[in-house]
Amino acid sequence: MPEQIPNQAGTAGTLPPPSANGSAPPTAPPTTVAAPVRRRRLRTSISSARTALIVSVLALIVLVIFIMQNADAVKISFLGAQVRVSLAVALLIAAIAGALLMAAAGTARITQLRMVMRRDRRRPPQA
Repeated sequence: MPEQIPNQAGTAGTLPPPSANGSAPPTAPPTTVAAPVRRRRLRTSISSARTALIVSVLALIVLVIFIMQNADAVKISFLGAQVRVSLAVALLIAAIAGALLMAAAGTARITQLRMVMRRDRRRPPQA
């Protein structure tokens, strides 16, 4: 005889009898509701330029705050040369020099990979 259990509404529902091996009875596959179709937003050059402008203005604001908070003059010595500059200017010059160094290393690697690709394209396939 099927087992009687109360459901959420308070009325008694019936469960199917347990299977012989103790596994759960097969259930019906869940019904899926089709998700609404989302249209992709178009990316135009003007929207990209606007986004770049907003990011640039925010970076400029952060840069101005950084310069204002680090206005103290510091003495920098390198290979016998001594210079007194603002701490912010010294840090910005160091950051720009580091970025240029990394860009040069990345460009060298990209050039190397392109040369390998060109060489492999010219070489006939080996059987």
